[in-house]
Amino acid sequence: MNTPKPKTREVEHLLRRRSFIRRATSGTVLAGLCGGLYTLDDLLTSEAKAENRSDGRPRVPPGQRVLRALKPMGGTPGSPNPSDFSLAVYGEVERPLTLDFAGLLRSENVELEVDVHCVTGWTVLGARFKGVRVRDLAERVGVKGGVNHVIFEGAHGYTANVRLGEALAPDVLVAHRLDGRSLARPHGAPVRAVIPSLYFWKSAKWLKGIKFVRRDEPGYWETRGYNNHADPWLEERYA
Repeated sequence: MNTPKPKTREVEHLLRRRSFIRRATSGTVLAGLCGGLYTLDDLLTSEAKAENRSDGRPRVPPGQRVLRALKPMGGTPGSPNPSDFSLAVYGEVERPLTLDFAGLLRSENVELEVDVHCVTGWTVLGARFKGVRVRDLAERVGVKGGVNHVIFEGAHGYTANVRLGEALAPDVLVAHRLDGRSLARPHGAPVRAVIPSLYFWKSAKWLKGIKFVRRDEPGYWETRGYNNHADPWLEERYA
């Protein structure tokens, strides 16, 4: 049997992922993929769909169903050791900054309850993340005029692009704790980005860099056919 070439394997993976998303959002399967089966809670889903956010949008975006716990969604892991962690905050800034884990802990930390929405069709309500606001880091480095996007950089070259205004929202974090515990490795230990207003692929795990740029730089999934913006309420799943 011939082993598929890397490009062929990647195409096959993307096709399987798209097929899974279509089936998951239609409600015909349980949320599974890269971490076992997690039961969708239809009672929580119906209750949450009756609620609205402060901006008037429904709490649960269309095509989503509620899980009780955050689900790991794969990716190539970086080192989970805090001693290996280093975060570069750089790009079009006045004062580039590099933080180690101790420096992150010494920064002003907040704990927030946020809802998480995965492109595969599951939502988790009220996940408690603790970390440093990206907007606070932006103030420290002094973002230059003309910056329009923020690039979140994870392990092994993974990137996700986010519009500046959304990256500086008060609920966007560089997070190191989840529900009162240190992040587990499948969730991006020791540190990940958390961007609740966008599908969760934008929340880069094993975070290594935050780069402020004038021109957009579509990231890993965006260059593979996924939507460049990723608003869950508009179901911006694909380009």
